Amino acid sequence: MYSSVTTAILRGITSTLVNVEADVSSGMPHFEMVGFLSAEVKEAKERVKTALKNSGYELPPQRITVNIAPASIKKQGCGFDLPMAIAILSAMNVIELKDDKLMMIGELSLSGQINPVVGVLPILLDAVKNGITKCIVPYENYREAVLAKSIKVIPVKHLKDVISYINEETLPEYKDEILPKEYEEDAKYDFSNINGQKLLRRASEIAVSGMHNLLMIGPPGAGKTMIAKSIPSILPPMTEEECIVSSKILSVGGGFKNNPRLINVRPFRSPHHTISPQGLIGGGVMPAPGEISLAHNGVLFLDELTEFHKSTLEMLRQPMEDHEVSISRAAGKVTYPSNFMLVCAMNPCSCGYYPDLNRCRCDRNSIRRYFNKLSQPLLDRIDMCAEASMVSYHDIVAKEVNESSATIRNRVIRTHEIQRKRYVNENYNYNSDIPSNDVLRMCNLGEAENKFMEDIYEQYELTGRTYYKLLRVARTIADMAGDEDVNVMHLRESLMYRGIDKKYFEWGA
Repeated sequence: MYSSVTTAILRGITSTLVNVEADVSSGMPHFEMVGFLSAEVKEAKERVKTALKNSGYELPPQRITVNIAPASIKKQGCGFDLPMAIAILSAMNVIELKDDKLMMIGELSLSGQINPVVGVLPILLDAVKNGITKCIVPYENYREAVLAKSIKVIPVKHLKDVISYINEETLPEYKDEILPKEYEEDAKYDFSNINGQKLLRRASEIAVSGMHNLLMIGPPGAGKTMIAKSIPSILPPMTEEECIVSSKILSVGGGFKNNPRLINVRPFRSPHHTISPQGLIGGGVMPAPGEISLAHNGVLFLDELTEFHKSTLEMLRQPMEDHEVSISRAAGKVTYPSNFMLVCAMNPCSCGYYPDLNRCRCDRNSIRRYFNKLSQPLLDRIDMCAEASMVSYHDIVAKEVNESSATIRNRVIRTHEIQRKRYVNENYNYNSDIPSNDVLRMCNLGEAENKFMEDIYEQYELTGRTYYKLLRVARTIADMAGDEDVNVMHLRESLMYRGIDKKYFEWGA
């Protein structure tokens, strides 16, 4: 007898519905699985056979064929175990499947227990779009699953629970503690706790106001890391669409296992400098999202920038331009979004005290080697570079009240609103995303401004990319001031955040 169960397969942060078909017919006893299956899916045969036996259901001595359709898609993952077991039981006439709007996902243990799987949220969100109204999920995935609205979620712990539900028997009552909790924003880092560093505070606000990438250079202990960790507190609230996309990425990456809640604060990712290229960009046999995708809609902070492997950093260049990363494997290509604000921090030399020659112990060659870890094409993709000076004793003990993150955030939101209105008919929202062919139109330079840019272009040996980045940052500074056009003062301040990298990198060249 033939039977079919609906389930889904993940493709990045999207999913595709597939059918697990089972046929039990007369013939020599044999269990065959087809449908372009990966190794872990083929292993499901033994898990399903043993789970059915330990749940009280012996397979008949007949020919059993399981097909996961369509056969043109490579099947990966362990979420097919439960649909396979139910399809076989239905083909054996043990149960009768009546609801064609029901789907199920889950991995089986040998005892029949149902184990959690990754990517439940994107699977259910896409299932709703395809007309699915009910889904059976592992109990441990329930908190995550109920985040997908408009679909009834049936949590189960054991294969017997699924059979009871299909046979219209009652499920065990589950306690309220499995419901998702609200996400509480971490208020540990706030700009009100930062004394001094007025230049860095100003640079951070400009960077967030236009979603520009920021590099901070300064001696150890100057507060670079603390400021970077405070930046999320001045980012505007996430939109509903941003919450959904960021949550889907976290779900696919397995991040909901210990913290199943919908993301409603912007991500802040700070990978260690020993991270591998696959950990940063994403990859693996089953391509998983890397740190750049987990930071989507938020901040990617790279502390001790020069300690990262150069080849790893170079892989950031294309995602920073395209706002997405594509990972190709033999089974196909997966694309993850990676639209993040890059914040970096580094010392000016190996000892950390250049250009203070009274304290710096580095010679010219060591400084050259230090800065050669960063390529010019990568630096060109960083919009702003700000210097962190050593904090004085007076700044440390000062009792003056610093401006809070909430106050700065209100100004940032106002500046973002100006940009949204300006770009209402464009396919971008922030000044940092203005394409090169639109920059001059959006900045509207006058005669004096064009003369200024002509003079500094040769003086600072700008590239086409850095020229446009200067204008984008100046556009943000003008928006913060409420000015319609970009003037020379805006351009001068924008240049200040490019001149600092020339101060360091040119000496080490």
